[in-house]
Amino acid sequence: MTAQKLFAHSTWDIVPVLAGVAHLIFVWWLFINLPVLPVLVSLPLLCLYAVSISWNINGVSHNFLHNPYFNNDYLNRAFSLVESLAVGFSQAFYTWVHNRHHSGNSDLPNDKGETIDWLSIYRHGHDGKPEDVWSYTFKSFFRDDIKALYKALHKQSPANAHFGIIELACLALMLLIMTFINIKALFIMVIFNFLGNCLSSLNGYYEHYNGNPNKPIAWGVSTYNFVYNLLWFNNGYHAEHHFRPRMHWKKMKTFHESIRDQQKAEGVHVIDTCHALGFLSKANG
Repeated sequence: MTAQKLFAHSTWDIVPVLAGVAHLIFVWWLFINLPVLPVLVSLPLLCLYAVSISWNINGVSHNFLHNPYFNNDYLNRAFSLVESLAVGFSQAFYTWVHNRHHSGNSDLPNDKGETIDWLSIYRHGHDGKPEDVWSYTFKSFFRDDIKALYKALHKQSPANAHFGIIELACLALMLLIMTFINIKALFIMVIFNFLGNCLSSLNGYYEHYNGNPNKPIAWGVSTYNFVYNLLWFNNGYHAEHHFRPRMHWKKMKTFHESIRDQQKAEGVHVIDTCHALGFLSKANG
């Protein structure tokens, strides 16, 4: 089978695929070696692990859920499982939550105080203002309702809901195996996994902070930092992404150049840092 027949959208997708597999290998390598590594080595690696969780969620996984990498459904299921084990939660459930995110686009609460987007930065805010950044960063992880998620996904696609349960079962099995191997190392990695999810929430906050919930072209906030976009698979083009969610990550830069003047006229918010460091951006000052 040729690469063109293997990949559904672009042969460039071999890069995030290999990155996702490498991430899972790194998780296991770090877990196995953590007990024998000096603190001065293990601590930076654990911090790297935390960053890698956010990197995967917002780069590899994010592009995969919008444009599944393979033509073959079984390969897409297999990679979804790899990603679930690497980041620590079901990709099937994450896909439903993220698609709902694009249904609401970080919308403002209605007259009942509800948002379509479960991830909206306004959902737990007050008086039409976004939630405090640090509250959103550290509380978002605990707001997932697996039972409600399963019911909602099952209504949309029973097959995907069942596969989400399979992913969670495989993850539970992996954690059980890790518990028997070294429960102390697992406990440490769980803490840094939580911090990685917090980094992802921080990233998500500044992908929409100062965005305009009422203008489709300005729903998201972009950053054109070269290194960030190189490593995060063009996640910086976030206003462009929300304007055209199904556009492949390799086409984002060209698309941005084609609508640059329109974006400027509509007041698309642009920051000069990566999203996770949005609180340092002069544009948010």
